[in-house]
Amino acid sequence: MKPWFVFSAEAARDLAQIWLYLRENAGEVVADRVEAVLLEKVGYLAKNPGAGHWRMDLTAAQVRFFPVYSYLIVYRPGQRPLEVVSIVHGRRDVEMVLKERD
Repeated sequence: MKPWFVFSAEAARDLAQIWLYLRENAGEVVADRVEAVLLEKVGYLAKNPGAGHWRMDLTAAQVRFFPVYSYLIVYRPGQRPLEVVSIVHGRRDVEMVLKERD
């Protein structure tokens, strides 16, 4: 069976780093909850690839942005399975993070 979504190597690393940061600063229960919600929303995006927003002010790449808590899930809506490119905290320089990953 083909998966509904995949994570780029960077997005998988983002998710792991988010979990580690939250575990250290807010506890394992919070880290697990945030991770579960992020994964749930990625599943939602796989079924609803038009959700979210284009952000041409941040990147010319054909990616959409979907907010979850303080994070932005960045994904390619036209691919099957849906590809999660990045999961970035909204306070980071999102434009620079995405440029570094091109």
